[in-house]
Amino acid sequence: MRHMQNNRIFKSGAVAIGMLMGLTVLPVQAQDDYAVVEERIRELAPNTENIAISETPVDGILMVQIGGEIVYTSKDGRYMLQGRMVDLDTRADLTEQAKAQGRLELMQSIDESKQIAFEPENPEYELVVFTDIDCGYCRKLHSEMEAYNEQGIGIRYMAFPRAGIGSNSYNKFVSAWCADDQKLALTDAKAGNDPAPLQCENPIAEQYQLGVALGVSGTPALLMNDGQLIPGYVPADKLKERLDQMAAASTAAD
Repeated sequence: MRHMQNNRIFKSGAVAIGMLMGLTVLPVQAQDDYAVVEERIRELAPNTENIAISETPVDGILMVQIGGEIVYTSKDGRYMLQGRMVDLDTRADLTEQAKAQGRLELMQSIDESKQIAFEPENPEYELVVFTDIDCGYCRKLHSEMEAYNEQGIGIRYMAFPRAGIGSNSYNKFVSAWCADDQKLALTDAKAGNDPAPLQCENPIAEQYQLGVALGVSGTPALLMNDGQLIPGYVPADKLKERLDQMAAASTAAD
C-alpha cells in the first residue's frame, strides 16, 4: 500500500508536518497552500479537531482528510470536490488507500479481548466484523457462521448498534456481552430471541464510537487487518475468493 507523502496534520490549532515514513520539511509555498486550505475547511467545520492535508498525483489538487472523511480541494482553497480518486492506469482507488491507512492507525486501539470471536482452529483469515443484533444481513451472516469457519475465515465481532447508544439494539448487545456464555447469548439474540436484560462493565459504546471513527455507516461491515473495509454481507465462498484475490494482489505489490 502506498504511503501518503507531505502529510500535514492540524490538531486543536497546532500544526504538525510529516510523512508516514518519516519527517520532512515542506517547501514554504506548500506550507502556505496548506494553511489557506485549513482556514477554508475550518470555516465550514469549525469544531473539527483533526484535519490532514496532503498532495495528490493531480497537480493543483490537495487531499483533505476530515476525521474519517476525505475531500479534495484546489490549492487556493476555492474549490472542493467530493468523490473517489482512481488511477485509471493501475485501477488503484487512491481515496480508499488513504482511508485504509487512516483506519490502520485507529485499529491500534482495538482490544481483541473485548471481541466475541467465532473462529476455526487455525483461521487463514481473521476479520473484525462490526455488527448489529437486529440487522437482517447481520443475522444472515451469523446463521452461516459454520460456512465461514469451514472456509478458514474467523469472525471477530464488535458492536455497532445502528440506532445508536442507548437504543434497544444497544441494550441487547450489552445483555449479550454480560451473559455467562457470550457466544450463545449473541447467537440467540441474532435468532430473534431477546436476551435477558443484564448490566455490567462493557465495551459496547466504545466499539460503536470506534466504528463511527473508522467510517462504518452500515452493518455488517468487515474490516481487514490492512485497514480495508468491506461493506455488507458477502457469502462465505465469495468472501474467501475475494480475500484470496486481495492477498495475492498485496503479495504482488510487495
